[in-house]
Amino acid sequence: MENQSVVKGFRHVGLVVRDIKVSLSFYQNFLGLTIARQDTETGDFISRLVGINGVTIEWIKLNIPGGGLLELIQHHSHLDTKMTLRVNLTPTNQLGCSHPAFTVNNLQALYDRLTDNGYQCLSAPLHSPDGKVKVLFAYDPDGILLELVEEKTRPGEI
Repeated sequence: MENQSVVKGFRHVGLVVRDIKVSLSFYQNFLGLTIARQDTETGDFISRLVGINGVTIEWIKLNIPGGGLLELIQHHSHLDTKMTLRVNLTPTNQLGCSHPAFTVNNLQALYDRLTDNGYQCLSAPLHSPDGKVKVLFAYDPDGILLELVEEKTRPGEI
């Protein structure tokens, strides 16, 4: 049997958040993402799908320019006990999904806006060793790690 890819394309990354309105504001105001669709789900289908009886979730899918979606998910029932504690910042070496990465314009200006508004970044924008990008890691309102990258290579540059 030939080794053929089963994957046809990329759909979305889902992030479980504490307060969907706060998260929506962050992703719209800082990253410029727009709402593709949103819904609240409860009932047999969603309970069976996520494996939590009697669950109620609200989700908002945000358009990512260039393709794909970012899905914000708030559980209105069955809260994770960690959600009642203070926001813990996701370490860069955490097992599992590490971080979504976004290509952005003007990383320095975004860094300044984030830090001016109290959001933590692991560093100021850094140039990659090959000089092709500036990059940093930042945290969203729930302490979810994000990689933000500004491409520096222009046609004719190395």
